[in-house]
Amino acid sequence: MALKQERFAEAAAFLADAHKITPSHSGCSLRLGFALVRLGRHAEAEVALRAALKASPRDAEAWDTLGFVLRVRGNLRESIAAHRKAVELQPQRSLSWHNLGNALQFAGKPGEALAAQERAAACDPTSASAHHGRAMALQSCHRIPEAVKAYGEVLRIAPGHHASRSLRLMALNYLDDIGRGELFAEHAAFGAAVGAGRPRSFPNSADPARRLRVAFLSPDLRTHSVAYFLEPLLTHLERSRFEVYLYHDHFVEDAVSERLRQRTESWRNFVGLDDAMVEAFIRADQPDILVDLAGHTGMNRLSLFARRLAPVQIGYLGYPNTSGIDSMDYRFVDSITDPVGDSDPLHTEHLVRFADTAWSYSPSPESPAPGKGSGEDPVTFGSFNNFAKVTDKTLFAWSKVLDSIHGSRLRIKNTGLDDPTVTLQIRERLMRANIDPSKVDLLGRTEDIGGHLAQYHGVDVALDTFPYNGTTTTCEALWMGVPVVTLSGDRHASRVGASLMTAVGHPEWIARSWDDYAAIASSVAKERKEGRAGGALLREDMRQSALMDHPSQADKFAHALITCWGNWCQRVAIAA
Repeated sequence: MALKQERFAEAAAFLADAHKITPSHSGCSLRLGFALVRLGRHAEAEVALRAALKASPRDAEAWDTLGFVLRVRGNLRESIAAHRKAVELQPQRSLSWHNLGNALQFAGKPGEALAAQERAAACDPTSASAHHGRAMALQSCHRIPEAVKAYGEVLRIAPGHHASRSLRLMALNYLDDIGRGELFAEHAAFGAAVGAGRPRSFPNSADPARRLRVAFLSPDLRTHSVAYFLEPLLTHLERSRFEVYLYHDHFVEDAVSERLRQRTESWRNFVGLDDAMVEAFIRADQPDILVDLAGHTGMNRLSLFARRLAPVQIGYLGYPNTSGIDSMDYRFVDSITDPVGDSDPLHTEHLVRFADTAWSYSPSPESPAPGKGSGEDPVTFGSFNNFAKVTDKTLFAWSKVLDSIHGSRLRIKNTGLDDPTVTLQIRERLMRANIDPSKVDLLGRTEDIGGHLAQYHGVDVALDTFPYNGTTTTCEALWMGVPVVTLSGDRHASRVGASLMTAVGHPEWIARSWDDYAAIASSVAKERKEGRAGGALLREDMRQSALMDHPSQADKFAHALITCWGNWCQRVAIAA
């Protein structure tokens, strides 16, 4: 009864006692596993579920739940095997196919993930979860227009499916045929859908001069782009002014996670916990400022921010647009990505242009020395960006770039580009854009960062994407001594390249039109071949730029945090 009424702690205690009395009773072990999963006690849940399967090895639901627990615990190989066992036992069980697809997607197998999610949707065409999984898989296969439609199908079935509404917004940023006004309206609709958090009084002392508790929430506090830009700020944040809490939300914890953990007073991992449990933990910690580093990217908790968990809430780093949520108070940007007066009306947050450039980059210690390009011949252009950012218009522009230099080649590298299902449709797109696929090298994920960066040794010029520019990929290319040509547009996502190029002192690589883009790329490639664009010099430009002046960037970030806090204190004083 307690389990049915979602009194999971009470149910787990009762079932644990029952399990001791009858350890071979599969039903008791299975229900104990369910309760422990809901409590986030995944190690104990795995033990209970394995006991249930030992007694009843053909229980598809137990295999499926075990697969979920194994995925949350980071054991993707066994997770996939458990889900495969579940669908073998019950081939028409939609949820098992959906969970298999999720595990395959986390394992970097987008083609197989899509096949599993399509099977889930075929088993139950009314399942919002199955259609949501299919949409995510399409996005991982870089089939963005199809993914947008698939997210729309989820919302037709379940209008309150906030995760699909959120990821649909992420996908919309990749499209080059949506105006920024329409894009803002879509984000505002998300805010309306999740609702405004009720007004709250917080116990936090409204003292503008005291030490502040600042919490950061992200699924990316690991070897990930977000961490590359966060770590320098945390390293140099003045600890006499700030007490730092880090909330990780992913099953992977690695060396980067450990370094970040050492820079914090408190570390929690929320992976596998439902929103109610996460909300309870955060409210108990009573942060003064809560910073979201995910936005509408995967595994975000924006619906919690809508409930207002802290006096001051800030969006930063992970997402190139507004959250659409009224209770997100601020968004940290710069005046190039978001010019004053131009971008402000398109945000529900107050924009804080806290520094000349909004990023503080820390290159990997595994970085090899900068290269000298691809050698004498041929000229090789490259893009290591998320291929979801590569629109058909971008491909046509790259076609012009390749045509401008006889015999030139293109190197494209990204996760999933070694998946046959994905590469087939990419080669079809290349041909439609008048690019000979034989002139293009498609490279998949490299296991170590040093090997990944070494791939830049064969690239003369990096080509940025549009309308969603690169950030980490741009910094990595520059650090490896490779010039980057970027096209500047009318929104944050398409102005990041301009901000980064300005920061490193190379505004001449910023194009204002596609024709300009092709001309600059051709010119820079020729300079590179003539030895007038040395890699070592470009790395030094990076070192001397604001991007790597970590103490200064951290001071500016700290000043912005203190100002935001002071604004809240002032409002409290006025209200009193």
